[in-house]
Amino acid sequence: MSRLLPVASGPYAPPAPVRELTAVSADGARLHVEIHGPEFAPAVVLAHGWTCSTAFWAAQIRELATDHRVIAYDQRGHGRSPASPACSTDALADDLEAVLEATLSPGERAVIAGHSMGGMTVMAASARPAFRAHAAAVLLCSTGSSQLVAASTVVPLRPGPVRTWLTRRILGSRAPLGPVTPLARRILKYGTMGPASAPDMVEACARIVHACPRTVRYGWSRVLDLLDLDHAVRDLTVPTAVLVGTADRLTPPAQARALCEALPDCTGFTELPGIGHMTPIEAPEQVTGKIRELVTTHIEAVTEESA
Repeated sequence: MSRLLPVASGPYAPPAPVRELTAVSADGARLHVEIHGPEFAPAVVLAHGWTCSTAFWAAQIRELATDHRVIAYDQRGHGRSPASPACSTDALADDLEAVLEATLSPGERAVIAGHSMGGMTVMAASARPAFRAHAAAVLLCSTGSSQLVAASTVVPLRPGPVRTWLTRRILGSRAPLGPVTPLARRILKYGTMGPASAPDMVEACARIVHACPRTVRYGWSRVLDLLDLDHAVRDLTVPTAVLVGTADRLTPPAQARALCEALPDCTGFTELPGIGHMTPIEAPEQVTGKIRELVTTHIEAVTEESA
């Protein structure tokens, strides 16, 4: 694992959890899980994206943990979860099921938010028994269900075979990212963030992404390249909100609109002007607010009605 540390202070510094545990997935993979906030508060589960970690959700955890029980976990090979040779959407679904079963009581329901590959994790798990037993509502941030490489606009060329080939080579590179330098920050900002992203946002994203081991980055890039979860979107029957930045080059707004059209119960579509792919860091208030809204509508209101 990389020894690069996340941001140490400010809004993007990872808060200390109330409790940590290890969830064991179906194939024995061990997943680092953090729990923040009051024990009996409404539950929120956060699934981060490719090359990220629980640190990616620092702003959401800090705000939501005042009155929610926030559960965040490192995807296999990311953060403090050991790498596994199994890289597949089935493995992602297995892992989310394991986290839900390890952290939620029987019958307890949660709002589940997934960013990028975390959103794909949610889609992959949509038909799983543990997911259906525990998911009250879902937020899909900056994600898509198929054709990710062809749809990406990271390479500033017209859509077509040349752009797709170049994008595949860039996203699937085995090269080490190295230290976080001014050039590295500029490259990361161009590819993943909006043009007005503040330096502290860029620094936080860069430190998180550069901490991901290159073998893990490459292994999961292959999964994303071949991704086809269109069928799983149709199985995502819980109320689902979709959020995307208009300047997202990795999963452009057209991907989010396609999700809205395919979802059985899309409860809202939010486009954030000028925001790139890293929505939880670039637009923390909007992402946190959307999670709160889903909790209020689909957990707290339901609880009051049944009381």
